[in-house]
Amino acid sequence: MTPEYNAVRLRGDLDEPLSRWLWLVKWILAIPHYVVLFFLWIAFWVATVAAWFAILFTERYPRSLFDFSVGVMRWSWRVQFYTYAALGTDKYPPFTLRRTDYPADLEIDYPQRLSRGLVLVKWWLLAIPHYLILAALLSGGVALGGGDDEGGRTTIPLIGVLVLIAAVALLFTGRYPRGLFGFVIGVNRWFYRVLAYSALMTDAYPPLRLDQGPRDPGEASAA
Repeated sequence: MTPEYNAVRLRGDLDEPLSRWLWLVKWILAIPHYVVLFFLWIAFWVATVAAWFAILFTERYPRSLFDFSVGVMRWSWRVQFYTYAALGTDKYPPFTLRRTDYPADLEIDYPQRLSRGLVLVKWWLLAIPHYLILAALLSGGVALGGGDDEGGRTTIPLIGVLVLIAAVALLFTGRYPRGLFGFVIGVNRWFYRVLAYSALMTDAYPPLRLDQGPRDPGEASAA
C-alpha cells in the first residue's frame, strides 16, 4: 500500500539512556533558547503577515520567508523535545534554524502554489475543529487547589500531566514508558501540523487523527 503523503513531517526519536534527574533543571538550561525564541516568534508572525499578502497577490509563499518560518518551528520543536513537551533527549539543542542530526526534527515541503481563496479562511475558519481538539489536548488537564472561585485553582495541561508521569517514571526506573512517549509525540505532531496550516505554509488540510510514535506514518513506511 502506498504510504500517505504528509507535507508536514515531525520526528522525535527517544534518545535513551535518559538521566533520572536532569529534567528537574532543564527549564533553567533552556533559558537562552527561550530568550532567542521569543524574538524569533515575533519575526515568525511578521513573516506570516507578509506571506499572507504575497499569497493573495502572487499565489506563492516567498521562499526565504518560508525557510525562515520552518526554521523557527524546527528550533522550537527541538527545545520542546528537550524540555517539557516530551523530555525525549538529554542532548542540548543546537542554536540554529537549519536541520541537524538532533533526535528531533521538523520538515515542511515547500508549496509551489497556494490558493488565494484558502488564504482568506483557513487560518481562522477551516482550522476551528482542530483548534477545539487541541484546546482539549493541550489545555484540559488536572485542576489543583480548592475553592469554588477559578482564581484559587491551577490547571496542569494534559500534555504536562503526561510528561510529568514520564518524568516520575524516569526518576524511579530510569526508563521512559514507550506507550506514553508515542502518545506525547502524537499530540505534538498534531499541534505542528495545525500550526503549519494556520500559518499559511500548506493547503493540505491536517488529518483529524492522532498519529503516534516517533515518525510520521508515511515516513515510517518508506523507511
